[in-house]
Amino acid sequence: MRLDTLVSYLDDYLRVGEEVADAPEALNGLQVGNSGEITRLAAAVDVCEATVRMAAEQHADCLLVHHGLFWGGLRPLAGPAYRRVAGLIKGNIALYSAHLPLDRHPQIGNNSVLARLLGITVRGEFGSYHGAPIGVWGEYTGKRDELSWTLTKALGTASRLLPFGPERVQRVGVVTGAGGSLIPQAAAAGLDTYVTGEGQHWTFFDAEELGVNVFYAGHYATETVGVKALAEHLSRKFDIPWLFLDHPTGL
Repeated sequence: MRLDTLVSYLDDYLRVGEEVADAPEALNGLQVGNSGEITRLAAAVDVCEATVRMAAEQHADCLLVHHGLFWGGLRPLAGPAYRRVAGLIKGNIALYSAHLPLDRHPQIGNNSVLARLLGITVRGEFGSYHGAPIGVWGEYTGKRDELSWTLTKALGTASRLLPFGPERVQRVGVVTGAGGSLIPQAAAAGLDTYVTGEGQHWTFFDAEELGVNVFYAGHYATETVGVKALAEHLSRKFDIPWLFLDHPTGL
């Protein structure tokens, strides 16, 4: 299929540059082009030298990622930055990145997909980031230990539990990635349990003093679900093969 057809569809489907606010340096959308044709998709959480190399080895000509090339504004294309871009160009691999547009999407977004995997019935949004809702919350019937087991099974990695809420879980919020700073917002929304990827040291005391169960399930692990769901969606819609490039950080 044509790259421009895919990009146009993704921009519209993910609401890139329209409804979803994000850090301006994220540069959501097409970040590197190719010769114009797509025959095989690869999905990864991050663009890095390893995932670019794996995409080339698997003969993918489009790489979909959650964390793209640009975060801190202008910087020279030297060192690792050069090698990433050079690898994409040499392999004729287009790069499409979606940060908050992928987190927030109601069907294939990281938060919604992870909530469904955990058996949470989503009831609405919560939390604010860049002036817009970032997370989802919903209802769950079960014990804290049962949710912990389901989370481990869904992501294939053990999570860290801060067990300061009730043992019987009812209202759960989900913000994948580095969402520890939103614990006060989870408590303010009346949630007894909060699932995220990681948080800073001081967030322990937020959970303890606000009486919220917090699961830290890993920044990388919690954000594998969205790119997989997006690639699967595109594969079904456009009849194009895809694969996931797993390069876990353990963080």
